[in-house]
Amino acid sequence: MEIGIYSQIAAALEVGEPVVLATVARTRGSTPRSVGAKMVIRKDGTFTGTIGGGCGEAEVWQEAMDVIDGAEPRIVTVDLTEPTDGEDKICGGIMDVFVERIVDAGA
Repeated sequence: MEIGIYSQIAAALEVGEPVVLATVARTRGSTPRSVGAKMVIRKDGTFTGTIGGGCGEAEVWQEAMDVIDGAEPRIVTVDLTEPTDGEDKICGGIMDVFVERIVDAGA
């Protein structure tokens, strides 16, 4: 899957489109993905890869939409320890996800 991530970044940069790379930088407790898991988010909202799915991934996606529009890179802390109504969680940890905009440096 990582090859797909990097080919998506390269393809976007070839046509001058910025993308956001979200990378799991730190985990504590039980999390859906390990440190180094990546997701690339495009300006149209589509993405490749996963950092775990569900509400946590949606939270990171929302932050990525701000970053792709020029906001500063940031660490998004995804707290999976809080109970939710309706569905049982298999995770109960915390992930720090680094969200950064990638653009062609020569553009």
